[in-house]
Amino acid sequence: MSKSPSPLNTNSSGSKQFIVPALVGAVVSAAVFAALLALSPGMFTTPVQEAEPEPVVAEQPTASSEAFSESQVAEVEKTVRDYLLKNPQILIQMSESLERRQAEERELRLRTAISENADMIFRDDYGLEAGDPEGDVTIVEFSDYNCPYCKRAFNAVTKLLDSDKKVRVILKELPIFGERSEAAARVAIAAKNQGKYFEMHAALLRNRGQNNEQTALKLAEGLGLDIEKLRADMNSEETTKIIRETRELGNKLGIQGTPFYLVGDRTIPGAPDNLYEVFRQNVADVRQNGCKATC
Repeated sequence: MSKSPSPLNTNSSGSKQFIVPALVGAVVSAAVFAALLALSPGMFTTPVQEAEPEPVVAEQPTASSEAFSESQVAEVEKTVRDYLLKNPQILIQMSESLERRQAEERELRLRTAISENADMIFRDDYGLEAGDPEGDVTIVEFSDYNCPYCKRAFNAVTKLLDSDKKVRVILKELPIFGERSEAAARVAIAAKNQGKYFEMHAALLRNRGQNNEQTALKLAEGLGLDIEKLRADMNSEETTKIIRETRELGNKLGIQGTPFYLVGDRTIPGAPDNLYEVFRQNVADVRQNGCKATC
């Protein structure tokens, strides 16, 4: 999965480097507190007043009543360290539990975002699509023409279109790799006005080299497109609007790289080697169970 050059990108392996130390800190803190409580329980409880307490003069707290001795702290730290060394699986279990919870929270946020932006995702008026316009399952693809994973994944997309005539594929132009990618996307969008959008889309994704305005126009010429009209349409307000709104949608969905697919409300980030089978499984699931989010 090609990553957008954005500071918001996260790396799962990198985040694990911080999860385990944080969990160790949490376990140590909890264990230290529990041990200190056992050593001096009166310090953490509220004394119960008698019905008619005798007036007393408040004593100034001493250092010994507010803090534990160095030997007590050292003893607790050793106890906690020894326990964790003997039971390291606790940290693994806590890490796995935290990752599951975070994944569930991400899924909930994404489904909410899908429902809130369903019209823009599934019912835009851009006309950039393939397959059956009345298909019973909609696949949405976010891609960049200079993304190597998008190029590799395109074979799975075309294979699905050939094997399943009831799917609809909406293609979202999300150029994340600078001016060259945006220029290629503009040419593809402009080709729609000459009835050759998907052909242009396919030609760019099948091109082995870098895509930019020059290579895109050359490919368009090979498809028999009117180049002068194409130049005018690629710089039109409509084309600019489509790219701008697609970027805004990508931000709302939290998309951090391409390709990114939605099958109904099921998400497929990146391009796994078995993408075609993943498509088929998700299409079958949506047909049988529908969407949990609005789609």
